[in-house]
Amino acid sequence: MAKLTGIDIYKLLPKTNCGDCNFPTCMAFAMQVATKKAALDQCPHVSEEAQLALGEAQAPPMRTVKIGTGEMELVTGGETVLFRHEEKFHHPTGIAIKVTDTLTSEELDARIAQIDRLRFVRVGEEIGVDLVAVEHQEADATRYAETVKRVKEQTKLPLVLLCPDPNALAPVLEAAADGRPLIWAATHDNWEEMASLAVQHKVPLAVRAENLETLAELTGKIKAKGVEDLVLDPAGTDLVDGLTKLSLLRRLALEKVFRPLGYPTLAFAGGESPQAEAAAATAYICRYGGIVVMNGVESWEVLPLLTVRQNIYTDPQVPNAIEAKLYETGNPGPDAPVLFTTNFALTYFTVAGEVENSKVAAYISVIDTEGLGVLNAYADDKLTAEKVIKTVKEQGAMERVNHNKLIIPGLVAVLRMEIQEDSGWEVIVGPEDAAGIPRFLKTEWSPN
Repeated sequence: MAKLTGIDIYKLLPKTNCGDCNFPTCMAFAMQVATKKAALDQCPHVSEEAQLALGEAQAPPMRTVKIGTGEMELVTGGETVLFRHEEKFHHPTGIAIKVTDTLTSEELDARIAQIDRLRFVRVGEEIGVDLVAVEHQEADATRYAETVKRVKEQTKLPLVLLCPDPNALAPVLEAAADGRPLIWAATHDNWEEMASLAVQHKVPLAVRAENLETLAELTGKIKAKGVEDLVLDPAGTDLVDGLTKLSLLRRLALEKVFRPLGYPTLAFAGGESPQAEAAAATAYICRYGGIVVMNGVESWEVLPLLTVRQNIYTDPQVPNAIEAKLYETGNPGPDAPVLFTTNFALTYFTVAGEVENSKVAAYISVIDTEGLGVLNAYADDKLTAEKVIKTVKEQGAMERVNHNKLIIPGLVAVLRMEIQEDSGWEVIVGPEDAAGIPRFLKTEWSPN
């Protein structure tokens, strides 16, 4: 099929300019699809006829692969840009924690329970581990099958089956294929058997080779066997080698649109200490691991990785904002303090968290600053005395209390007199840093 232009693609789009694809107009979206910087399936309203007509133009330069089923399904790949500021990264790196078939039943149960507990809430979003990687180490294949069966019974997380032996993997897939695990790994020596298993059980397959030319050769052969969902393991010998290969794979897929390497990737984080492993995993999340496999299960090691991932996989062109309205922390009554902050998500959840830590129930009026923090909003004229007064009145905050005191962030103390004179409220300057809120509310707040 001849290469389609943006105009060709636009003619087949709904032309509603609804913005659901995260682009302002259908024309803008069509141009991104034409240059392989966006996938056609980002438009939720495109017709089946259009998809068929567009053919190859709808295929992103990197294939999207799904691992697992149901609510815990992991989607990886489908990326369209090298750098986050160009658009955004679409599918967050999957974090897989490793277990082995050398563990006793009690040890295995305890480790799975610990993995399942690695879920946290940060800035209003739940973040956590995505996969369990079950490694085959014992010579006895029966032991591996029993281990996978037990893991599958203990957790809802999708599985990565780290077993390059097709003979040991075959009986495992008979029982576990319904969960759509990722099987690892097809190599130069076993690719035909592994490809057959992937086709038979309709599961994604990881392909491993140290040389990228060999990796491309293997993916071509495996795809010819009927396997579409592949994940690439470039077998980095160390962190530097791993990052170099992941970067080359990304460039070849996105810039050169080299289809044999247009798949998501997998990397193993290692290190002589948990701290080194965490550092390696962080580096792979940043550049460009689709799935990262690691050993650590301690919260202090995993939470920083999840935080980094959460920060990276947001849209840099769309501020991370919350709804501007009146929020309650605790069970505030008529003597509760009234504070205000901006609708930048990190700012609000930080303030709300510190108010909760103070054990003082309060009202928090959130001002719409288009997702900017306090200082940025003030500098951009999106946080003004007039806007604060208007918002607090519209939200009815002062009508819920029997005092007329408003606590403002210390960073915008300059607004105090203007708000006070124009509103008639008593304006109190709070701490500059949210960490000072608990002490401030406990020691300085009084409704009288």
